[in-house]
Formats: sequence, C-alpha cells, structure tokens
Amino acid sequence: MKAALFQLGSDFLSALVFLVLYLATGSVILGTSVAIAVAVAQVAYAHLKGRPLGFMTYASLALVVVLGGVTLLTHDPRFMFAKPAIAHFAIGVIMLKRGWMLRYVPPIVTDTIPAAVTVAGYAWAALMFALGLGTIVVAFTGDLKLWAFYISFVAIGAKVAAFAIQYVSFRLLVTQYIRTAAPDRRNGLMSKHGLYGSQNDVSGQLGA
Repeated sequence: MKAALFQLGSDFLSALVFLVLYLATGSVILGTSVAIAVAVAQVAYAHLKGRPLGFMTYASLALVVVLGGVTLLTHDPRFMFAKPAIAHFAIGVIMLKRGWMLRYVPPIVTDTIPAAVTVAGYAWAALMFALGLGTIVVAFTGDLKLWAFYISFVAIGAKVAAFAIQYVSFRLLVTQYIRTAAPDRRNGLMSKHGLYGSQNDVSGQLGA
C-alpha cells in the first residue's frame, strides 16, 4: 500500500512538472519532454538507491512515455492531464482487497471495530475510482485552470477530508464499543492497550 501511495505521488509530480512548464512557457513540447525526463529520472534514482521497483513503477513510466508521445504528436496536452487518473485507478484496485487497511490502523482499532475498518477500505477504493474518473473528465474539457484546480485542491482535499472523517469516526466507534462492551471484555481491552480509569474516561484517552 505504501508503494502504491508513493507511486501516486510520483504520478502527480510528473503531471505538475508538465503543468508548471506549460503555464510558464506555453510549450506543450517542452512541458511533455521534461515530464518524461522527470519520470525516467525518478525510476533511475529509485534503482540507484536499491528500492524495489514493482509492476506499477514500470507501468507508470510506460504510461508517461506513451501518453507523452501522443501529446508530442498531437500537440494536445489533455493526454498528459489524464495520466494521474491511471494511478488512482490502480490504487483503487489494490484497495478492493478485503481488509487491506487492518494492517495500517492501531491495534485497538483492529481489536474493536474490524468490520468498520473493512468498510472504510472499500470506501477509500470508491474515492480513488471517483477521483480518477473526475481527473479524466476534467482533463478532456481542455480547461487548464479547471484541471489545475482539480489536481491541486479537489483531489488532494478529498483525501485529506476522507482521512479526517475516518479518524474521527474510528475514535467515536472505538469509544462506543468499549463503553458498551461486557465488563470482562472492556477491562481486558483497557488493560491490553494501556487505558485506565472508568469507561467514561475512555473518550478522552483515545482523543475522541
């Protein structure tokens, strides 16, 4: 999952490099050429650092080259604008794996609300697919300002908002679970996870 998120960041980097150069110079050729060079440099740097390079890394590089080549041939920047959608779709597919998020949340969450975590994992997959589709729709309008706003604020803002909602929701659900659990279960959980005091103190200790 970490590798997938890193790849998403890499995709945004090449797209943003293209955007900055295209806005600064008005040259599709320059923006596309440098974006391709950045993507190649990212892969080369990871290789030199000994980082494992999986299928997504090489697939992303191939997409940059192919879409960049089409952009150079047609002088149409919309193909490069659509590239970040591919990463969103790829990560969305990974997030469809049942329970993928369980390994990334605190132990007290997996011990109390594993079903909610599984549902949240599917919700993240749906968000990725929605953002990917949105990227394509916005890209092919050809509206550069709209695309820049979508990538810079909507796509990133949606992820930040989703994380915040998830954080608060998990806190509330865990607190409610502990408060309503049978005494033996509640005491066992509080002891295991270093909580203390009465069940009414749980919310404050969890930060909910």
